[in-house]
Amino acid sequence: MHDDSSPTEKTIPTNLRLLLLLEELAKVGVPTTPTAANEILRLPKPTIHRLFHTLEQEGFLQRDIDGRSYAPGVRLRKLAGNVLSTSRVRMIRRTILQSLAEDIGETCNIAMPERHAMVYLDRVETHWPLRIQLPVGTEVPFHCTASGKMYLSSLQPRLFAKYLSVVTLDAQTAHTLTDPDALRAEVETIRSQGYSTDTEEFMEGMVAVAVPIFDSEKRLMSTLSVHAPTQRVSLSDLKFHLPRLKTSAAELSELVLS
Repeated sequence: MHDDSSPTEKTIPTNLRLLLLLEELAKVGVPTTPTAANEILRLPKPTIHRLFHTLEQEGFLQRDIDGRSYAPGVRLRKLAGNVLSTSRVRMIRRTILQSLAEDIGETCNIAMPERHAMVYLDRVETHWPLRIQLPVGTEVPFHCTASGKMYLSSLQPRLFAKYLSVVTLDAQTAHTLTDPDALRAEVETIRSQGYSTDTEEFMEGMVAVAVPIFDSEKRLMSTLSVHAPTQRVSLSDLKFHLPRLKTSAAELSELVLS
């Protein structure tokens, strides 16, 4: 009898297929179809579609806007955040963040992109009594924060154009960029300079600077930022610390990949 099973299928134990599929989806980093993923895994078509269906049903994947591709779902994104917060990683991460905050003298944050906002994963507060309270777990918009605009600059132009076509750029302050063309120009500047800023766009009296934290594929994984009240510092004051921010971001990237 002819056996039409692929050689790869025979070498992948059943209990590893879901994990290898998730690994491949994370590596690709963009919404992916079962057919595209199967170019690597080489499983029978019914098998790969069944795996995608199971992951979607359980909340690890969700359909993208085109109805054919799949992106990380809520459970997979929470899993990624929990992995980054394991005790060993979090202890060293806090040490790096604490050292940075003490050197700069202002509050420093790590934020991760969710589907609709940036979410603060970790932060170290300034010692100054005048501070801006944005605790861990706070969600902040993409279009008017340093971390959010840093993330938008990492999107492929096609995806960023799609974002601009559907999003409502709500004004948080008088300085918020609510015109799509103005935000597009800002994001192009961020792409070229490698850092982003917030000049009282999210909150009156607050300025911020953010840099990317990259994964092993040199894609933005999260952001590292510093923010402070304008009563104490200017945006130029914060930009002075960009070399220190980038060094810490590189250390955080190495921590996750080690």
